[in-house]
Amino acid sequence: MNQFLNYAKGAFTVMALATLAIACKKDANKQAPATANTQTNQATTPRAATLVWSDEFNGTSVNTANWNLDNGNPNVNNEKEYYQSANAIVSGGYLTITARKQTVGGQPYTSAKLTTAGKFQPTYGRIEASIKLPAVQGTWPAFWMLGANIGTAGWPQCGEIDIMEQVNTSNTILGTMHWYVNGHSQYGGSTTTTPTGFHTYAVEWDTNSIKWYVDNTLYVTGNIANNINNTGAFHNPFFIILNLAIGGDLPGNTINDGALPCNMVVDYVRVYDLSGSTTSPPIGSNITLKGFNNQYVSGENGTQAMNCNRPTASAWETFTVVDAGGGKVALQSMGKYVSSENGVQAITCNRATIGDWEKFDWVPTTDGKVTLRGNNGKFISSENGTQAMTCTRATASDWESFGINQ
Repeated sequence: MNQFLNYAKGAFTVMALATLAIACKKDANKQAPATANTQTNQATTPRAATLVWSDEFNGTSVNTANWNLDNGNPNVNNEKEYYQSANAIVSGGYLTITARKQTVGGQPYTSAKLTTAGKFQPTYGRIEASIKLPAVQGTWPAFWMLGANIGTAGWPQCGEIDIMEQVNTSNTILGTMHWYVNGHSQYGGSTTTTPTGFHTYAVEWDTNSIKWYVDNTLYVTGNIANNINNTGAFHNPFFIILNLAIGGDLPGNTINDGALPCNMVVDYVRVYDLSGSTTSPPIGSNITLKGFNNQYVSGENGTQAMNCNRPTASAWETFTVVDAGGGKVALQSMGKYVSSENGVQAITCNRATIGDWEKFDWVPTTDGKVTLRGNNGKFISSENGTQAMTCTRATASDWESFGINQ
């Protein structure tokens, strides 16, 4: 949980390093590491992935095979809640965490905190949840992760990934990574949404980076490749946490008692294995692309928009996979490059050089096919061969998947 101070609402604030003495208690001092790269919001979607763990909250109580329920006050950040299992209810397909004005254990409020510690502790993957937040003054809901070795390594040496945090009535969503570099270091960013409605909050975490998303829109990326800047903690198992804190250093201790009880509602939590998406594209190879309709993609020799309607493949249906830099590829046919046209019109194969619109993410699927995502964050669609191909799909399914050399 993002238990640190001096966050500017609506924007992420970067500060200098300081030493920490208390595990899991954030400090006011921050570092903007050389390890991470901020980027502007970019619409995108999950990489090809396999679901490995989930809780859809379809039962009548918290599934204790998946979750631990904390009890007591965490004794950090000046928080005012007492966590207890009674404040976590599963009903109607939702987990509801309720914060109440109720004195228990010497604290003036009660709430709930769930963790997967010791039960499910992934290393890497896409970790996402659909959550509705209370947006009440004094509340601090969070969806986050801690290194599973926190009991021996301590904090921040164990590492922390805050997938989603929001405070008070703000529409700002915070995403942050915390680790140890001669003390506490952190990096992250923010975006905005309508917190009182359901939204999907996620990270995609692999050997190279941690990427933060709201509703599949990427808003910040942290670089952890090769343990850069002592980020080795992020290559170890982490457990998942859901909680609703009341008061504390980040939201402050002005609490709207009149708005209590209030709820943080979770529709689901899902974890996907992304390893199937790391298959390297065949740079330098000549390939064909076969659509769901069993027809081949044609570059049309660059004379018109591309189609997926050829029963056989010849020169116009053959593409060379070119390294476009930054992990992206370009596709070349008849000496010209495929362009997404930024999704504003049908795709073409008529560009003499590679610019942003000619760069694609090569995204393998679990059934051995590939999807191609443009720099606009949308996927190329075959349109099932009934019209010119586009790069406008927010998600990838059958029409957006292509067989290679089939």
